[in-house]
Amino acid sequence: MKKIKEFIKWLKIGNILKRFSLFFISILFLEGIFAFSIFDSYEKEGIINIFIYSIILSSCLSIVSGIFKEKINRVITSIILGIEGLLFSIQLVFYNVFKTFFSFNMMGLGDQLGSFLKETISSIISNLFYIILLFLPFILYLIKGKKLKLVKNNAKNYLVYLIILCFTIGLYFIHMNTTKGIDNGTYMLYHDVNYTALNISKLGVNNAYLLDVYRSIFGFNEKLIINNNKKEEEKETKEETIIKYDKNIDENIKFDKETNNSEIKTINSYMENESGTEQNNYTGLFKDHNLIYIVAESFSEIAISEELTPTLYKLTHSGFIFDKYYTPNTLSTIGGEFQALTGLYPDSSILTKWRSGKNYFPNGLATKYQELGYETFAYHNNWYGFQDRHKYLKSQGFTNYIGCKNGMEKRMNCNKWPQSDLEMMKGTISDYINSDKPFLAYYMTVSGHFQYNFSDNSMAYKNRKLVENMNVSSNAKAYVATQIELDKALEYLIDELDKAGKLDNTVIVLMADHYPYKLDLSDINSLSTYKRDSIVEVNHNALILWNNKVKDIHIAKPCMSSDVLPTVYNLFGINYDSRLFTGKDILSTDSGLVIFNNRSWITEKGTYYANGSKFEKTEDVSEDYVTNINNLVKNRLMIGRLIIKNDYYNYLLK
Repeated sequence: MKKIKEFIKWLKIGNILKRFSLFFISILFLEGIFAFSIFDSYEKEGIINIFIYSIILSSCLSIVSGIFKEKINRVITSIILGIEGLLFSIQLVFYNVFKTFFSFNMMGLGDQLGSFLKETISSIISNLFYIILLFLPFILYLIKGKKLKLVKNNAKNYLVYLIILCFTIGLYFIHMNTTKGIDNGTYMLYHDVNYTALNISKLGVNNAYLLDVYRSIFGFNEKLIINNNKKEEEKETKEETIIKYDKNIDENIKFDKETNNSEIKTINSYMENESGTEQNNYTGLFKDHNLIYIVAESFSEIAISEELTPTLYKLTHSGFIFDKYYTPNTLSTIGGEFQALTGLYPDSSILTKWRSGKNYFPNGLATKYQELGYETFAYHNNWYGFQDRHKYLKSQGFTNYIGCKNGMEKRMNCNKWPQSDLEMMKGTISDYINSDKPFLAYYMTVSGHFQYNFSDNSMAYKNRKLVENMNVSSNAKAYVATQIELDKALEYLIDELDKAGKLDNTVIVLMADHYPYKLDLSDINSLSTYKRDSIVEVNHNALILWNNKVKDIHIAKPCMSSDVLPTVYNLFGINYDSRLFTGKDILSTDSGLVIFNNRSWITEKGTYYANGSKFEKTEDVSEDYVTNINNLVKNRLMIGRLIIKNDYYNYLLK
């Protein structure tokens, strides 16, 4: 016992324990507060990862903060704890504004946060309690740090820290390898998957930041799983077909053009293994029809009722009725509009390039319809240049796009927030309603935008009397009031088309950019007909694909926003190659797949929750079913990203 005491005294273990404990307790505290404020819970694997990684990080910080004399070390320690509080707070605020996590590959989207300055400030205020807690270790150290007397590390201190560091790194590697083969497990997140939402929930905030920085500097390419690319789709495709349909593919496209670009080679390998979707008995159903294509701000089925929104009720309960349609939220409106216009699933790392308008899009919405002799129009009732909308719409073939500050202000009142969808419809319909040619009119609406209250939202205030008898919170009422304005716009549109004799020959497509994520989940559920979770069912929505002459057709297949464009092209009989879209024609024989922003997914056979690697099946599946679908998800996300990053259509089709 005496020798042990002498050894402890020789090590000066008190100094070691004080410095290490300061960082270890602080880091665990921050991770715990963050998890409590964002997630329902951490799974066992995540808790183990965070605990071990906190020891590793604390050892490193103990070394760094003990190099100099006590006074300088106090300053360094203060800076470290302050930066920690800031990093955690950034993730907290960013998530509360956009319902997605911050990554350094979003730096090109900096104006996204700047444009939501008021909402950002509001988020900081509403989460001030948690933000104070995240800065609590920093604050307490400023007050009491001097009493800790954290002197300069000596050689013995460094030795202990290095022993702890090496031991825990080894322990971490052992734990990581026990997860090898587990879909979206720790091993896979380090070697095969790059997704910030999963990294934060399974590895912790500090670990996720480190990976994000490393991959932002050195890059990271996920691996294409060719063998499983179409495996499960082929298993699920129904073979009992009486009529054999052609496929929506262009036989002239060859995926063997010479290139030295390894990522383009990866896309080519994927495309060569894609079989494309088959045409069907709906192919060409709307040939030569007019098209009104609408992306509606924060539209959700929870606002639909026969009393308050009768037009939305009519359009979602007649024509094509999609029972399992979802609008996955990826970085607010720009992610939703990306899906609607490209038929690809978005990745935050390529949205900056896409919005520049420099990519070549021969399958762009306006471009395709112009090839058929259509007149094309695009409108938005907020600032025309927000998020470079004027640039990326031009890349889709829209050359006469109008928004506020480039012409729309002459047609409606742009000096309110948010602006009226009804006023936009009234100010633009004359452009095309009497056209001798078929027309395509694209609308990006704004009336449904947050904040959802009656003081800051002009549309909620305008329609407040219509919702005052609802038995829900004031915020929920305000949200429904904003959607009433969209309903009025659609009512006006349909009436005018009918008067002009164009209704029977016009198709209306309407999808949301995302669910109303600024409503609390409790408010969403107060309006919903069933209880929704925060990962999957909160995204369940209505898709409008309506024509006055089409009788009710129920579609039970799971589907999502990026599936809409290829579905519309098939219905209009447009020649396109379905292999070039990661979204798939909903009406084809291909099995449905919905992907959410943390890589959870839905198929006809069940729902997979990525955070807990949990699959809730609705029917029996093979042993490798979940792995195969996870590979398919990974492939589609990666290919969508690489297509934009490498301007693939320019390489392949120009």
